[in-house]
Amino acid sequence: MTPTPSSSAYPSAFAAVDLGATSGRVILGRVGPDRLDLTEAHRFPNTPVRLPDGLRWDVLALFQGVLDGLRAAARSGPVASIGVDSWAVDYGLLDADGALLGQPHHYRDERTTGAAERVWASVGREELYGITGLQHLPFNTVFQLASAAGSVQLGAARTMLLIPDLLVHWLTGAVGAEETNASTTGLFDARTGTWSGELLNRLALDPGLLPPLRSPGDRAGSLLPHVAAYTGLAALTPVTTVASHDTASAVVAVPAARPDFAYISCGTWSLAGLELDAPVLTEESRAANFTNERGVDGTIRYLRNIMGMWLLEECRRTWDKEGLPDHLPTLLAEAARSAPFASVVDPDAPEFLAPGDMPARIRDFCARTGQPVPGSQGAVVRCVLESLALAHRRTLRQAADLAGRDITRVHIVGGGSRNELLCQLTADATGLPVVAGPTEATALGNILVQARATGLVGDLAAMRELVASTQHLRRYTPRGDSVVWDAAAARLDTAPRNS
Repeated sequence: MTPTPSSSAYPSAFAAVDLGATSGRVILGRVGPDRLDLTEAHRFPNTPVRLPDGLRWDVLALFQGVLDGLRAAARSGPVASIGVDSWAVDYGLLDADGALLGQPHHYRDERTTGAAERVWASVGREELYGITGLQHLPFNTVFQLASAAGSVQLGAARTMLLIPDLLVHWLTGAVGAEETNASTTGLFDARTGTWSGELLNRLALDPGLLPPLRSPGDRAGSLLPHVAAYTGLAALTPVTTVASHDTASAVVAVPAARPDFAYISCGTWSLAGLELDAPVLTEESRAANFTNERGVDGTIRYLRNIMGMWLLEECRRTWDKEGLPDHLPTLLAEAARSAPFASVVDPDAPEFLAPGDMPARIRDFCARTGQPVPGSQGAVVRCVLESLALAHRRTLRQAADLAGRDITRVHIVGGGSRNELLCQLTADATGLPVVAGPTEATALGNILVQARATGLVGDLAAMRELVASTQHLRRYTPRGDSVVWDAAAARLDTAPRNS
């Protein structure tokens, strides 16, 4: 991040509350005609808690981290607005008095096992996709609600708020649902951009659970008096609705100048796809498991979730517990020296979803599919990164084919854009030039939507132009022979899974 300019140059800052799966941050952004500067005011951990009834988010600790972050932000000077983004699908339930009914479940909790089949018994898979356009993931909100059917908690609930909407509610007292995040629930109509009354009726869900929709740029409310007093922020500081699904905010900050681009928002997940004007709701799209999620200004994020850097993060956690080296630059250097294409895995195989001993699972996958078992840490990392590059290639090629769109370049944003080996492998695999950066795409998108709401920046193209002219970007040119990538993909596709 660049240093903060003097307060005389930019008298007010925008505060982005950006919550990820392992940590949360409050980022200050100052926006001008030729400047877009970020500073980190506060960072805090996001540590799930396993309770007797499952894996939960410690949302109270998260909210305290947000408050402390805003307090730190206030010490830097006036704050013009606040915006909140986070991961998707998870939610809190409020009772009739507005009290939270327990800590929200974590999407990686196993309670949704079998829930999709119960939903499909009421609304078939094809029909559900035809309404929502949503990729099947076992933890989609609609399946989480199905797993809670008949519970005392859901019976007592009067309002469901997705995680960023819950935090906005605690900051302002206002109740609403931001549309980019609402579109990930499996309860949202991809064509109309509204909650689907038909689905709610078919699934016997109370329509009153779902709050009114809000769009990025809408004013959600102002800080409650006790929040302003604790943080030291001015009374009535506005909270602006941003693209509260972190991927939607990240896509705002993709520094693309032309429409023929693909993006990969690369972090714990790799969200790889295209920006379209209308959803693709064909049977071919459903069978390929692509999702149609809302973006800013009515755009469609046509993409597929890939189990991204999660595999590497879990490997490092396991190695740390075992007392083995887990320094990322060292591991990446060792991976670069390791033999290419020794083994590849399917990053989206179900055995890789839950936390645990990821190196053992990768070795087991390779053994079961008749491939060499990675023997060193570097070989494991090489396997992970080449497998992700193959998944990026497969997903973007399918997206282009299904949407009838040509792609001339790939933009990688988010934390994964710092991984030079992954970026080069993705360029090699796709045969397309890769532009890597910005790393802080989610915070930038959050702040840019706030700045636009105050008239400091223009439309989506203008926001992206500002990102391109102010942020550090790296470019990677494809190299090597595409035949070796074809062979690796074919080997994975034809590997015997039950050997």
